[in-house]
Amino acid sequence: MKAGEGKVRLLVGKVGLDGHDRGAKIIARALRDAGFEVIYTGLHQTPEMVVATALQEDVDGIGLSILSGAHNTIFPKITRLLREQGGADIVVFGGGIVPDEDVPGLLQAGVRAIFTPGTTTRQVIDWVMAEVKPRRRG
Repeated sequence: MKAGEGKVRLLVGKVGLDGHDRGAKIIARALRDAGFEVIYTGLHQTPEMVVATALQEDVDGIGLSILSGAHNTIFPKITRLLREQGGADIVVFGGGIVPDEDVPGLLQAGVRAIFTPGTTTRQVIDWVMAEVKPRRRG
């Protein structure tokens, strides 16, 4: 982050019934260690809970980990709820087990990036540094 810029606030979460959170915790820790402010929601969140927390905490970006196969439902629902509730400028990105053929539809739904297995924490950090900017000023 450059001098004079506010600290980027991120929400990292797990939505749905997926109980595997190791990857989300690794990403949350890596982002925090890189200087971002990170809020980790924990397991079993609903899209409504994630959006409510994101708006309440005034985050700049939401990173979601989905391994359950529900990405085509969960990601579009979160981007729709953000638009409806005044958070359209919150950057949504995610990772997990997402087939390549599903990525274009997710991007069209408003997800800015999908990171699949093999992506390094450095790649995620670099992407967040380039793509997620503070929403609030002073």
